[in-house]
Amino acid sequence: MSAQSVVQQVPDQDMDAAAVSTVMPAANGKSPNISRQVRLRGSFFFSLRRCIVSTLLRWVLGILCKVDCREYVKMLDAIAELADGSPRGIILAINHVNFLEVPILVAFSYPRLVTGIVNADAWTNKFMAFLFDTYAAIPIDRSGSYFQAFRQVQLAMNEGFHMAIAPEGTRSRTGVMARGKAGVVQLALITGAPILPLGHCGGQYFWKNLTHFRRTPFVFNVGRPLRFKFPGRRPTKEEQEIMLDELMGQVAALLPQDMRGVYAEQALRKPEYLESFYNDT
Repeated sequence: MSAQSVVQQVPDQDMDAAAVSTVMPAANGKSPNISRQVRLRGSFFFSLRRCIVSTLLRWVLGILCKVDCREYVKMLDAIAELADGSPRGIILAINHVNFLEVPILVAFSYPRLVTGIVNADAWTNKFMAFLFDTYAAIPIDRSGSYFQAFRQVQLAMNEGFHMAIAPEGTRSRTGVMARGKAGVVQLALITGAPILPLGHCGGQYFWKNLTHFRRTPFVFNVGRPLRFKFPGRRPTKEEQEIMLDELMGQVAALLPQDMRGVYAEQALRKPEYLESFYNDT
């Protein structure tokens, strides 16, 4: 597939930086400093820090894992090639098996801008907080409203960051898909951004392989970029659940049959609310 057959510019969405210069409290009272993150994202220090950390991460991950994400990186390059100079990000919807998925996506896609949404409580660990800040991760308080987090996500995507999201929320550990949450649908409707389904397999064997001093294959299969079609009004909660099921079915279709879980049947159905984001697909 040529690059020109892959990409269409993401619709413009205006967002004032002042609207996202908020601090989201974690459950224990500590907070990631979002206003500082926003200021640093375009700095030389931020770029240098990402370069150094990405190089180290790729080295460490290369020792532990056999990473195959060539299709994923190729798609990001195609998007960048045909974005007409507009630094608009996309949503990367991935199944959640292992804690290394997003670090791999972020490190192996460098220097492309990829980040993700992380539970705000995770910033209490100083090392993890350093990594999250390095890649401008967006904190979300799962006990409260997602509205502020979505506004921060929209600003980051307008700056060119691709946003990795695991709709399941919690790692399955066994590799079998569990039910997703509709936040990814709401985010896609708010931003108008395309969604790229990613199916990851291999991570469920990481700890077993590690105890036997074996490297774990991490494979990332890539679907076609999609968008929700729902003109005229805001979809109801029930309709959003159907849209979520269709998206998760697209992710499941990229996985082996025994990993599709509750979305095994949905993976075989034609979606009603999803369509190709690009002209020839």
